[in-house]
Amino acid sequence: MLYPIGIQNFESLRKGGFTYVDKTELIYQLAATGRYYFLGRP
Repeated sequence: MLYPIGIQNFESLRKGGFTYVDKTELIYQLAATGRYYFLGRP
């Protein structure tokens, strides 16, 4: 499994065979609850 470390272009991510996880639904659910969340990023 390849992880897209440092890839900033979605086309390159898709064509390069990297793993991509779409979390759009999760982000919507977090926003819809009306609570505060800390989203830490590496």
